[in-house]
Amino acid sequence: MGIEQKTGLILTGGGARAAYQVGVLQAISQILWESGWRPARNPFDIICGTSAGAINAVALACRADNFSEGVQKLLDVWENFTVEQVYRADSLGVIRSGARWLSLLSFGWLLRKWRASPPTSLLDNTPLAGLLHRMLDLPRLDAVMSDGLLHALAVTASSYTGGNHVTFYQTAADIAPWVRMQRIAMQDQIGVEHLLASSAIPFIFPAVPLYLGSRREYCGDGSMRQLAPISPAIHLGATKVLVIGAGRLHEPPQAGAEQARYPSLAQIAGHAMSSIFLDSLAVDIERLNRINKTLSMLPQQYLDQTPLKPVELLVIAPSERLDAIAARHTASLPAPIRTMLSGIGATETRGSALASYLLFESSYTCELIALGQRDTHARKDDVLAFFGS
Repeated sequence: MGIEQKTGLILTGGGARAAYQVGVLQAISQILWESGWRPARNPFDIICGTSAGAINAVALACRADNFSEGVQKLLDVWENFTVEQVYRADSLGVIRSGARWLSLLSFGWLLRKWRASPPTSLLDNTPLAGLLHRMLDLPRLDAVMSDGLLHALAVTASSYTGGNHVTFYQTAADIAPWVRMQRIAMQDQIGVEHLLASSAIPFIFPAVPLYLGSRREYCGDGSMRQLAPISPAIHLGATKVLVIGAGRLHEPPQAGAEQARYPSLAQIAGHAMSSIFLDSLAVDIERLNRINKTLSMLPQQYLDQTPLKPVELLVIAPSERLDAIAARHTASLPAPIRTMLSGIGATETRGSALASYLLFESSYTCELIALGQRDTHARKDDVLAFFGS
């Protein structure tokens, strides 16, 4: 008896960069429809998301009975984004979070003043909780799973308390949790609190308390310590996986003879963000391709003796630098945020990588959506081959 084929979707992290994923999904929906793919249901049996990609993943999973409708609802949000929907951008909100936080870094003696309620992050993302409650229909998850329209959903977070990378998964099937080096899995009912934790970019947004069994731990962005981003889909039964990235996985050498300047704080922060959100995915893709190549060279009798199985992989990632796109849109940020970010160099071209994660403004997100659509249509043959159309 052959292995049941299941298609997995991996949506990676990246803050506002996740708008690119929505463009890719919209193009996939259009390509499948034009090729004669008529089932309304989501073509993905397993959906896994991290950080902002977790929000897209859950929104798509809630509409597993109607893929095009799920994508359209995501488009409605991302095409009309303002930063006020994600974090406080008014002067008072910036002063209460970002200004106090930056002052604390500069003047440690002020800690005594704020001992009762020290600032916990650069930005206050309280508005995001309201947005998630409005855009998600979480009770539908149980229904689509019990109806067999979705096999499993997974959301990842990183525990500051325990140091582990945690995958929370919801399924109607009998799937045992797994444990790997610095990685654990827990079956749970996915809720807004999981998404707030998974998307809590370190230092930028506050950590969120989650219960891991009977123990409460404070968790942050799931891209941290994510040694194998593709593995949750495989553990949950995927035999082929589509990965949608939120940044270029291989940067060509930059041309030009510009004299190097000492990096700004924003430039260093952007570099750190890229290492968190991009590097582990690139390494995991390389690892999976290497395993597939090795398995293809083994005789059948040896293949029968190994638990490893080949996994078909399709990766769609931006063809342009997203920080370069962000540099064109920093002026669209509200004045209090722009002023604060300019103080650390995030509104300069060389520091725009940090801004690219925080630019929840429609001028920027719409350009990323359009890029995702173009990149996917350029890979139309690969998309059709992946789905067997």
